[in-house]
Amino acid sequence: MVFVSATCHFALNTLAASDQTYNWSYIPTKDNKPVSTEPEYQELLNKTGGIFIGNTEKKDLYLTFDNGYENGYTEQVLNVLKEKGVPATFFVTGHYLETAADLVNRMVDEGHIVGNHSWHHPSLPEVGDGKLIEELDKVKKRFTELTGVNEMNYLRPPRGEFSERSLVLSNKLGYTNVFWSLAYKDWDVDNQKGGDYAYKQIMKRIHPGSIMLIHSVSSDNAEALPRVIDEARKLGYEFKSLDDLMFERQMEQLPFP
Repeated sequence: MVFVSATCHFALNTLAASDQTYNWSYIPTKDNKPVSTEPEYQELLNKTGGIFIGNTEKKDLYLTFDNGYENGYTEQVLNVLKEKGVPATFFVTGHYLETAADLVNRMVDEGHIVGNHSWHHPSLPEVGDGKLIEELDKVKKRFTELTGVNEMNYLRPPRGEFSERSLVLSNKLGYTNVFWSLAYKDWDVDNQKGGDYAYKQIMKRIHPGSIMLIHSVSSDNAEALPRVIDEARKLGYEFKSLDDLMFERQMEQLPFP
């Protein structure tokens, strides 16, 4: 009964929000300059507290992975992150929680953030309010059961699809929607091209404030990651967590003495 009441409450509060579906994209640049996105997308993120990029005046990088299923490379990725002292955020689905619980616990134990990628990976704009709440709550509940961690603050919308309604509702549930300002076609496991290819694709897109989307199902990414981290640091970049970014944003909104 409590769940139904909560669902009705949130539904009433999203009636005025548009259901038009958008597919996330950013406008690429050359020479490692910060990217932008469509003005309408930026306006929606501003309205609902979502993010896709950090402070473009600072050479900070935010490494994020989408983990819909395990393909045998996340352990290698975690080994590299531990060796290099790099924080990351892993957005997990219900399938991942059910089939790779040991890796999820390792993520938490080693200080990484685990975010919500929904239980069944649906297009969030295409499901009703009740179903959207269920998709996110089920992931959070199972994550807490596995790890003992109660907080789950970040959401990566499946497929990069969103609407004003899905952004408003998920924000009311306590999530910051996290999109990205760096990505390349790395998810096709049948079309991997080697670590050198991945390294070049990532490094030509890197820029100050990058929220980097990389898929851990990619053997190319796992192979390239140590070199990417080392070279980025040589170029003066620093790897930070999404919590660091959110803290910085909050501080910027406070008046200085």
